[in-house]
Amino acid sequence: MRSLLSFFALVWAVAVSAISTTGDRLLVVLDDVADQSSYSKFLGDLTSSSPCPLSVLRYWPYRGFKLSFETPKSESLSLFHLGERAYDHVILFPSKSKGLGPNLTANLLLQFINANGNILLTLSSGSSTPSSIVSLLAELDIQLPADRTGLVVDHFNYDAASAADQHDVLLLPAPHSIRPDIKDFFGAGAGSDEVLVFPRGVGATLGSGELLMPIVRAPRTAYSYNPKEQGEVVDDLFAAGEQLALAAAFQARNSARFALVGSAELLEDAWFDAEVKTTSGQAAKTFNREFAKRLSGWAFQEIGVLRVNWIEHHLNEVGASNESNPGIYRIKNDVTYTISLSEWSWSSWSTFKVPANDGLQLEFSMLSPFHRLDLALDPSHSTAEAAAYTASFKLPDQHGIFNFKINYKRPFFTNVEEKNTVSVRHMAHDEWPRSYVISGAWPWITGIGATVAAWLAFCALWIYSAPVDQKKKGAKKL
Repeated sequence: MRSLLSFFALVWAVAVSAISTTGDRLLVVLDDVADQSSYSKFLGDLTSSSPCPLSVLRYWPYRGFKLSFETPKSESLSLFHLGERAYDHVILFPSKSKGLGPNLTANLLLQFINANGNILLTLSSGSSTPSSIVSLLAELDIQLPADRTGLVVDHFNYDAASAADQHDVLLLPAPHSIRPDIKDFFGAGAGSDEVLVFPRGVGATLGSGELLMPIVRAPRTAYSYNPKEQGEVVDDLFAAGEQLALAAAFQARNSARFALVGSAELLEDAWFDAEVKTTSGQAAKTFNREFAKRLSGWAFQEIGVLRVNWIEHHLNEVGASNESNPGIYRIKNDVTYTISLSEWSWSSWSTFKVPANDGLQLEFSMLSPFHRLDLALDPSHSTAEAAAYTASFKLPDQHGIFNFKINYKRPFFTNVEEKNTVSVRHMAHDEWPRSYVISGAWPWITGIGATVAAWLAFCALWIYSAPVDQKKKGAKKL
């Protein structure tokens, strides 16, 4: 009986921990609360069960978000209560109104991000983007068409079954990493027969800011135009090809996250289990449900979250006390620095492995770095939930106030910024090496020894040499 209770307690503990690292309060803003039926699978995945890794139980609570539904003009809607966040995350679905009301202004949404809140924003070509959303995106250096609406089409990559005429349902390959040194959060494991369906969406252009990251770019043959301007030839294009970001991410300096999806229809039930047909006539399955899970998981900090477990620096010298994290060192000391990192992935902490083409670096700096070193994996201090990285080096021949600094900022990972300040003193009078150890001092030591020996010899000669007897000297003269 006791073992059975322990088993259920373990399952419950795992289930409770399987939520976002920043909280489980999720606000869903819909133009009409009844519209949630169109996104029942997506919203259900945020709260429903998932296959249990233990074969005894088929389902167990997985993501554990607590959803609250509101409309933009609701009087009870408020992102803050008594100066604190009322919600941890927000999903904004498209609205047909020109504005979102006084409770969802661009300024309030920015304050929400500055307060470590996360936002998932969806757009639609069927309605103009509200002015507050346009202002918010402009603050993040994300640009939409000037008329606040647009439609992305591609005459070479579309669903032949549902968009044979309009070509506005794009079939895209699963997203991949934008650089080889960046972890693939959104498309890893996608099947070769799976495609991402992007139906009737809006494309955006991204600025050059380091906080912006594209997730899905449009194919080279796609372009965006205003669907209200129907004509044989489209003269005024907003953007084309890979200039268009169909899904993008923004991570603030406080690691709060903002995700943009240009097609809210991508999250609808109809496209989660649909079968589409490529222009070549081949049937394909949709990757939308898994993509929606991963995108929302990243936006709500269920993946890509780094944690510093502990930091230690100490002397690495024979006979030294090797005290952990001392506040003062001496110049030219041999020092070892170690940091332990973990990565949160859906339901548990695991070891954080630095990508093969990347590096975790340590700076030992005053005003500018005196050392910049790559940290190597330390298996002796690593565990199943944390990886330790270490480096050993000699302190510079310069006394003053120094910092051990870790500044690791990579796309789609939360920022790691750690600074430990120490004092580095000069050598004490009794810590300098003896002169006989220094080979350059040997001529001087020899000279001193010769001078002392000569002086002693002179003194001995002076003392033990008797003066000449004057009487004997006079007798000899006679």
